[in-house]
Amino acid sequence: MLWMKWKMVVDSLRGRRRRLPCSLWFVLLFAAGGLVLFIHQQALSEMVQQQGPENVTNKQQLTVTALKTRQSISGVKLGSTPRQSRETLSTRDRERGKSESFQDLQVTENILSSAIPPMQFPHFEKSRKTASPGSQEQDIGSLHVTKRQRKLLKTSPPIRHTKNTISSSSISSSSPMSSSITSGFFSPESWQKLSGILEARQQLMKEICAKYKSSISKTITRHHVKSIFVEDKYKLLYCQVPKAGCSNWKRTLMVLAGKASNTQSIKHDTVHYGQHLKKLDSFDQQGIMHRLQTYTKVIFVREPLERMVSAYRDKFENPNNYYHSLFGKPIISKYRVNPSKAALKTGNGVTFKEFVQYLLDVHRPVGMDIHWEQANQLCNPCLIDYDFIGKFENMEEESNFLLRLAGAPPNLTLPSFKDRNPSDKRTSMQITENYFSQVGALERQRVYDFYYMDYLMFNYSKPFKDLY
Repeated sequence: MLWMKWKMVVDSLRGRRRRLPCSLWFVLLFAAGGLVLFIHQQALSEMVQQQGPENVTNKQQLTVTALKTRQSISGVKLGSTPRQSRETLSTRDRERGKSESFQDLQVTENILSSAIPPMQFPHFEKSRKTASPGSQEQDIGSLHVTKRQRKLLKTSPPIRHTKNTISSSSISSSSPMSSSITSGFFSPESWQKLSGILEARQQLMKEICAKYKSSISKTITRHHVKSIFVEDKYKLLYCQVPKAGCSNWKRTLMVLAGKASNTQSIKHDTVHYGQHLKKLDSFDQQGIMHRLQTYTKVIFVREPLERMVSAYRDKFENPNNYYHSLFGKPIISKYRVNPSKAALKTGNGVTFKEFVQYLLDVHRPVGMDIHWEQANQLCNPCLIDYDFIGKFENMEEESNFLLRLAGAPPNLTLPSFKDRNPSDKRTSMQITENYFSQVGALERQRVYDFYYMDYLMFNYSKPFKDLY
C-alpha cells in the first residue's frame, strides 16, 4: 500500500511537469506573434512617411486607370450582341469613327453568327440604304467611303483605262458627235448631265472592285468574254444581260452591222438564234485583247430582283418546252410535296416559291441560267473596264445617248417594243413586290443577298424595307 501511494504521488508530479512547458510555449508564441505584428506596422508607417502624399496620389491614379482599362477591354468582348444586321454594324462603325480594330471584330462576329452562309454576304461596311418604291439609283455622291476602302484603293493594282472613257469635256465643237446635240436629241445640259452620271457609275464600279475584287486574277480568258457581242464597224462591244433590254440592243447592233435595214422587222428568233452577230470569244487571244483595248465596252443592267421576276414570268408562266423540260421537271421533283405525274412529266406550273427554293439551293438539281444569273458574273466588270454602264430604268435616253456618242445614223434609235409574250404586262417593281409577298422574310433576304454584289456595283437601293 505504501508503495502504491508513493507511485501515485510521483505520477502526479510528472503530470504537472508536462503541463507546465505547454503553457509556457503558448505564452511565448502569442508574444512572438504580437511582436512581429508591431514591427510590421512600424515599417509600414515609416514607408508612408518617406513616400509622402504625391506618391500616394500617383499610385491611386494608376490603380484607377488600370481599372478603367480592364473595364473597357471587357466591354469590347461582351458589349456587342452576336446576331446583328450588316446595317447595324455599319451604323455603329460610323459612330465610332470607323475604328479598324473594332470594325474587324464586328466583321468576324457577323460572319460567325449569321444564319445565312457567309458567301452570301459580300459586304460588311455598307452604308445605310433606304428603300424606294421604284428602287431607283442612289445618289452616288452620298455613298460613304470608309477608311478601309480608301486603304484598299491605295494598295490595289492600278486599273487600266482605255481611250474610250466617256467625258463631256472630250467632245469638242468640231466633233461629229457635237452635231447630235444641236440636232434635237440632247440639249447641252442633258448631254453634260448624262456624261456626269456615266462617269460616276464608272468610278463607283472601280472603287467597289478595288475593295472587294482586288485579289482576283487579271488574266482575261474566253470564258470571261462569252457574253460579249462585237460590232466592228462602230467599234462596240456589248455585254448581254438577259431581261435588261438585250433583244432590242442586239437588233440595233444588227442594223449597225448592216445585217438588217431596220430594227422593227427583226424577229425574236432571228435575234437570238440567227447567228448574225459575232461574239468576242470567237476571236483569238490577240483579237480579243485588241478589241477590249480599243472598242467602246457597253453593259446595260436592271434592278436585280425585278430582272429575276421577269425571267421567272417569261420562262415558267408561259409555254416554253425547253425551260419546262430542262428546269421545270427537276425543280418540281425536288421541291414539291406529292407532285402529280403530269407535273413531273411536263415540268409545267413551277411556282415562284419553288423557283426561289431552287435559286437559293447550293445543291441545285440543275445548274444556273443566264436569264437569272448575276449580271456581274455574266459580264465581269471588275476584270473588264466598261466604258458605258447603262440602266434599263432609263433605257431609251441612255441608249440613244450611246448611239449618238458612237456616231450611229441619226435615224437609228433603240426600239422599245416587247415582242415576246406581248400580252403580258411588263414587269415592274409593283409586280416584283407582289411575287415576293408569296415567300417569307428569310427567303426575301437571302435572294437579296444572292444578288447583293449587283446591288452594290450598279448602285441600286434596297427593294424592300425589311431587308438589312
